[in-house]
Amino acid sequence: MTAPSPLQTPSVRELTVRGLILGALITVVFTASNVYLGLRIGLTFASSIPAAVISMAVLRALGRSTLLENNMVQSQASAAGTLSCVFATFPGLIMTGFWHSFPFWQTAGLSLAGGIAGVLFTIPLRRALVTESALPYPEGVAAAEILRAGGENGNSKSLSALIGGSVVAAVFSFACSGLQLLADTISVTGVAGAAVFRFTGGLSLALLGAGYLVGLAGGLAMLLGCVLAWGLGVPWLTAHMPNPEHLDAAAFANAMWLHKVRFIGAGAIAISSLWTLIELMGPVLRGLSSVFRGRSGSVVPDADRDLSPRTMIALLAVTVLMLGGLFAAFLAPMAHGIWPAVCAAVVFCVVFGFVMAAACGYMAGIVGSSSSPISGIIIIAAVLCALMILGLESLGLMPAEMMADGQTLATGFTILLLSAITATVAISNDNLQDLKTGQLVGASPWKQEVALIAGCVVGAAVIPPVLNLLYQAYGFAGAPMPRPGMDPAHALAAPQPALIAMIAKGIFTQSLDWSMLSVGFGLGAVLIGLDLLLRRRHLALPPLGVAVGIYLPASVSVTLAVGAVLGWVLNRKLKERRSTTGGFGEADRLPETVTEHDASIGTMIASGFIVGESLIGVALAVVSGALGRDDVLSLAPWLPAGAPAVLGLAAFCAACFWFARKVLQK
Repeated sequence: MTAPSPLQTPSVRELTVRGLILGALITVVFTASNVYLGLRIGLTFASSIPAAVISMAVLRALGRSTLLENNMVQSQASAAGTLSCVFATFPGLIMTGFWHSFPFWQTAGLSLAGGIAGVLFTIPLRRALVTESALPYPEGVAAAEILRAGGENGNSKSLSALIGGSVVAAVFSFACSGLQLLADTISVTGVAGAAVFRFTGGLSLALLGAGYLVGLAGGLAMLLGCVLAWGLGVPWLTAHMPNPEHLDAAAFANAMWLHKVRFIGAGAIAISSLWTLIELMGPVLRGLSSVFRGRSGSVVPDADRDLSPRTMIALLAVTVLMLGGLFAAFLAPMAHGIWPAVCAAVVFCVVFGFVMAAACGYMAGIVGSSSSPISGIIIIAAVLCALMILGLESLGLMPAEMMADGQTLATGFTILLLSAITATVAISNDNLQDLKTGQLVGASPWKQEVALIAGCVVGAAVIPPVLNLLYQAYGFAGAPMPRPGMDPAHALAAPQPALIAMIAKGIFTQSLDWSMLSVGFGLGAVLIGLDLLLRRRHLALPPLGVAVGIYLPASVSVTLAVGAVLGWVLNRKLKERRSTTGGFGEADRLPETVTEHDASIGTMIASGFIVGESLIGVALAVVSGALGRDDVLSLAPWLPAGAPAVLGLAAFCAACFWFARKVLQK
């Protein structure tokens, strides 16, 4: 790894007003996109690379742009795009009946407080996990390479690939979700005796692109989880469980997965995440100890200088006061004697948030921020938070209203607390990638941290209206529809909020199906054992990947696996081409280097797929919300039955073929 370039001179533009404005504009787009994608499929996309490309194009057009200025823009946009992970918790307050919309100040305030805490936690972690660590940070390194290439040789080819992928995905998604000429899923249901087998594949270019970026190991792990869920779990349960509502085979299979098998996945996620934390605890503690043994009294160069301790203390104080005030504002209208609960919640957010930030940051350094186990950590946090509330209640420190009416207030308060935790760990997870990028290009850490906080401010302001817009346009599965006459079939799945709400309420009401969770705990332990055995043979089976494959719908896991396999095949063909044409000397002996550089166009097209489909989703949400209908553009009534499925599959295959041609072309 080369040392940072000595770019810190007064003449180098870095943190600029125009950069902050551009970063804010990109933030709006990417935050909206990620919120939509997260509520639809439970996944988000990393915005660093697309933001870097867009920033380079715009700033070059404005003139006098620098690599460091571009880095600040992508850092800001990336932070805000990551803050959108609060989609995993806030809708739970609507599902439980506490909210009927997303109040701006509470939603934005908790997102901002959690985001600022995440930025602050990355400051001591930066030296431990970035500067003095050999962790690879794949996404951070990739962003640095793109910034360097844009600064030296232009970025027209990468930008063209990103735009091309975005346009193709936008047209495809509009035909699917807007015109409804193309189906977005294909399903096949079979019955063997009393057992029901069901195959579902998603026709989504965003998922295809996400699978390409995840890689073969993660994609196949999710596919294995899907096979375990739908090839073993669902058939066994449908053969042995009653069907009192006399649902048809497809509906019965879906019900078994939704109410039974998915909890197996949740249990496996929890155990896999806990194991991950155990594995990471030693390196994190060693890294932190090196920080506290650091260079007190020495002069720190600008290229290694963070925000001042005074600024950090002031920001932490503001964050704590914001959290306490927002928690108190939530409880005050409904309960008395709330301050023990408020204080305990604030302490929980700070202490647990820092520990989880360190764990997620370390994982991001190994596999990238997109694959870090945030979902599993939220589940762990939900269980621990509920147990904390029950512990305080047993000590008589909880208001009586908290446990009244089926513990509904306790459930809502847990979800509110988890929203702040989610913002904290998500920001810490992504920001360490950004700080790695900054280290490689010679950026000033303290300026980057200012940009990160600016990104959190803009993202927090954008999240409430986007959540309100999507809820009014589509509704959420499992929540009351916002308007009469809306089709529940078109509601956003919102898988994480539904799961978190069920776990929290289930713990308080003692109605949680611990049997399925227990099976998941055992399965998670088995997966961990298999992974340890495979590591001895220099192989891997990511337990979290398998667990997530069980938990997510088959339409998501299958399409992600298709994208991962497609990426693997394309990279092998590129490597073979290099070897037959003589290659580039030493690079031929380094497959990782060859793959990384050859995959750059594929990476940009895949990112374009995600951005294009997500933006069309947001645009359609605007149209639907304005007109009060979610099928206003549908042409499906004029098509023969089954035609959308055939046309959708054909169009999806054509898009895959186009993708492959673009990646392989010389």
